[in-house]
Amino acid sequence: QVQLVESGGDLVQPGGSLRLSCAASGTIFSIYDMGWYRQAPGKQRELVASITNSGRTNYQNSVKGRFTISRDNAKNTVYLQMNSLKPEDTAVYYCYAQMVTTTPLRVYWGQGTQVTVSS
Repeated sequence: QVQLVESGGDLVQPGGSLRLSCAASGTIFSIYDMGWYRQAPGKQRELVASITNSGRTNYQNSVKGRFTISRDNAKNTVYLQMNSLKPEDTAVYYCYAQMVTTTPLRVYWGQGTQVTVSS
């Protein structure tokens, strides 16, 4: 069974840092784009950052210069380093990965990890 398992969410003070991790496991033949979405209460899910399998990155404007996405292809893992956190970054963060497994290419999602930025 293919799954994405996230970790790293926590309560942090404004200005603090967190590092989210998301590891893919199971029978995986190829991984293409990986990334992170977030959803705050009462708001739509929005793309935070993405990274291709060649390392090209894309960021939402509100996190540019504060968040860094990276991946370790040998470990099938994507990371999100979040610095200078603000209360408006509070949300459930979901990782995703475009993967070919025993089924054709499709998007897989993690279960979500809560990030709360508050003093």
